[in-house]
Amino acid sequence: MNELKEIENIIQLFFQKTGFQIHNHELGIKKDTITLRIESNEPHSLIGKKGRTLNEIQYLLSIILKKRGINYFFDLDINNYKKKKVEYLKELARKTAEKVLLTKKEESLEPMPAYERKIIHLELSQYNNIETKSIGEGNNRKVTVRIKKFNII
Repeated sequence: MNELKEIENIIQLFFQKTGFQIHNHELGIKKDTITLRIESNEPHSLIGKKGRTLNEIQYLLSIILKKRGINYFFDLDINNYKKKKVEYLKELARKTAEKVLLTKKEESLEPMPAYERKIIHLELSQYNNIETKSIGEGNNRKVTVRIKKFNII
């Protein structure tokens, strides 16, 4: 795959120019997505607060690839940060649902980005007696979890 080698070169050049050392990287293409999993001795610098730097690096690399005519969705993970975040969010969703079922009171989670809210919604969609809703605007948008009200005919 000549395209995969070109992607590999672009990514290595990017990290060389930024001065960050990466190792043990795994690059793959499935359908319309390029996945890059890397490990670094400096993960905090590359991930940033709440994953913001990671998201910006992912965005920059996707722009660089698009300018080179490589039109794929680009998904970057550093030291399994995203994988761990998804696991954490699913566990948070389940614990919140359990609390709501126990207390019979609505719970609101902290504001979070859309992709994190989606993970919460999807995880709790498995519960027949729980419903979720995103409320708020912009950076203050958050998920509320409550017991589902059933309409009795």
